[in-house]
Amino acid sequence: MRATIIHGPGDIRVEDRDYPAIQLPTDAIVRVTAACVCGSDLWPYRGVRPVRHASAIGHEFVGVVESAGTDVSTLRAGDFVIAPFVVSCGQCPQCLNGVTVACDHLAGWGGKDDAGFAVDGGQGEAVRVPLAESTLVKVPDIGEPDAALRNSLLTLSDVMATGHHAAVSAQVGPGRTVVVVGDGAVGLCGVLAAKRLGAERIIAMSRHADRQAIASEFGATDIVEERGDDGVAKVRELLGGVLADSVLECVGTKESMEQALHSVRPGGALGFVGVPTGGAEIPLRYLFDKNITVSGGMAPARTYIPELLKDVLSGAINPGRVFDVEMPLEDAPEAYKAMDERRAIKVLLTP
Repeated sequence: MRATIIHGPGDIRVEDRDYPAIQLPTDAIVRVTAACVCGSDLWPYRGVRPVRHASAIGHEFVGVVESAGTDVSTLRAGDFVIAPFVVSCGQCPQCLNGVTVACDHLAGWGGKDDAGFAVDGGQGEAVRVPLAESTLVKVPDIGEPDAALRNSLLTLSDVMATGHHAAVSAQVGPGRTVVVVGDGAVGLCGVLAAKRLGAERIIAMSRHADRQAIASEFGATDIVEERGDDGVAKVRELLGGVLADSVLECVGTKESMEQALHSVRPGGALGFVGVPTGGAEIPLRYLFDKNITVSGGMAPARTYIPELLKDVLSGAINPGRVFDVEMPLEDAPEAYKAMDERRAIKVLLTP
C-alpha cells in the first residue's frame, strides 16, 4: 500500500509499505477513505520536534472496516468508523474517567502498540487499529458518507474534539464572552464549539480574510486583527471596558499564550489546547493575582466524539468547512508545503 513517511525536516514522501494484517485478536483493519494534515504534524516537518528516523505519519482518519480480530464483536466489515488520534483501552482508570489520552495502554498512529507491533500512520491507504472496539467509533447506518459529511466526520478525530476541549476547559457556556487565539483549524473549531455551547459574544483573533470568513460562519461576532497590547485593548473596547470571561488558546507558542492570558478578565478562565512548542510558561503570580483558572491539554477525542457526532449527523454543526483544500494521497508532500506556507487552512488527503 501507499503511505506517507516523514524522513526529516521538510522531507515528506509517499512510499510503498506492507498492507496491514491482523496481529492480535483485538485488532481491526480499516481502509482509509480520508485523512488529513494536522497543524501538529508541522512541528516535526519544520524541525521544531526532532525526527529520529523515518516513520509513518498522520493521526486523523476515517474509513471502512475491512476485517476484525476474533475478540472484536461490535465492529464488522463494511462499518464506517472514526479513529480518534490515539489508541485507548476504555477500561483503565484514566479511560473510565474520560481521559483517554492518558490510557495505560496508549498507542499513537505511526508508533508501536503494547505488544511491540508497529502501528500504521493515518495518512495511508489502510491502518491496523489496535484495541479496535474501544478506540474506533462506528458511525451508525450511513454506509460511506458523501464528501461534505465525510469531511465533518473526519474533524471529530482531532480538530473539532480539540476545539471543543478548549471551550469546555475555558468554561464556555450561555452568556459568556469568549476570545479565540489562533485561526487555524483548531481555533476555528473552537469558535464553532463556543457557539454550540451558547456563548453570547465570540471574538476571533485573525488576520486572514479566508479564515475570518469561516470564523464568522461558525459564530464569531467580532474579528480582531491586532496583536499584543493592541489586541488586548481592542478586546477590552469591544467588551465595554472589560476582558473576556473565557479565552481559548489554540496555537501553543509563547506569544499565543501571552495573548490569551492577557485577554482574560480577573476571575475568568483560559482553556489551552495548542501543542506547546517551547517557551510558553505559565506565570503563576499573574494567575494568583488575577484569579484566572487555566485548564486544558491534549483533548480526549474518544470521550467527546459520541456527543459531537450527534450534532454532525443532525446537521447542527458542519466543522468540515475547515478543509479548504483536498488532494490525493500522492500529493502529501505538497499538502505539507501548503499548510506550512499558510496557503491552506487544512488539507484533506484521499487515498
